[in-house]
Amino acid sequence: MAKVGKRLSAAREGIDRKKLYDISEAVSFIKKGANAKFDETVEVAMNLGVDPRHADQMVRGVVTMPNGTGKSMNVAVFARDEKAEEAKAAGADTVGAEDLMERIQGGDIPFDRIIATPDMMALVGRLGKVLGPRGLMPNPRVGTVTPDVSQAVKDAKGGSVEFRVEKAGVIHAGIAKASFDEKAIEENVKAFAEAVAKAKPSGAKGTFVKRVAISSTMGPGVKVDPASVLPAT
Repeated sequence: MAKVGKRLSAAREGIDRKKLYDISEAVSFIKKGANAKFDETVEVAMNLGVDPRHADQMVRGVVTMPNGTGKSMNVAVFARDEKAEEAKAAGADTVGAEDLMERIQGGDIPFDRIIATPDMMALVGRLGKVLGPRGLMPNPRVGTVTPDVSQAVKDAKGGSVEFRVEKAGVIHAGIAKASFDEKAIEENVKAFAEAVAKAKPSGAKGTFVKRVAISSTMGPGVKVDPASVLPAT
C-alpha cells in the first residue's frame, strides 16, 4: 500500500483540493496523474440537486461521446428473425431470445449493454431482478428498447454512455481513456455534462448541477468549475 500511497501523493502534487479548476486545467492534472501500468479510464462525477426517490426528479439518459470512450463494449441483443440478423450484421456480440434469457438466468452476464426489440420485452421483463441492479435492463428512454437494433448496436460500439442518477443524487460514468489527448477528453467531458444538464427533470428545483469532478481510475480527483463544462444559459 505504501507504493500506491507514494504514487497517489505524487499525482496530487500541485492540486488544490478546495479549488474549482477550469476543465482544460483539470484535464491536464488528470493526464499527469494517470501513471498506472494500464490505460486508465477517465471518469466524471456530478452531484445534482435532485432526490431520485421522487419520480419527477429521476435523471437518466444516453449520450454518444464525440471521441468514443476507448472501451470495447460487449453488446447483447434480444431479437428474432430479421432483426436478429440486423443485430449480428451491426456487430452485436451475442444475439438470442429464450436461449439468451436462460444464459442470463444462469448468471453468465459478460455484457456491457443489452438491447431489445419492443416485441421481446415480455421475455426480457422476466429478467428485471437480475438486470435491474446491474443497470443493464433495456429501456426505451435510453434507446436500448428499439426496432432499430442496428443503430443501437452501432451507437453502443461507437461510444455511447448511459447515465442514471444514484440515491445520493450523484451521476458518474467513464467517458474516455487517459491515453486520449487533452482536447478529446475535454470534449467528452463537456458532451457528457451537457447531456446531463439537458436531462434536468421537471421536479428539480434550485441549482441542478452542484458539483463536477473528474478523475482517472487510479489517480486523484480534481474539482471542476461547472461553468467551464456546461452550456451557457
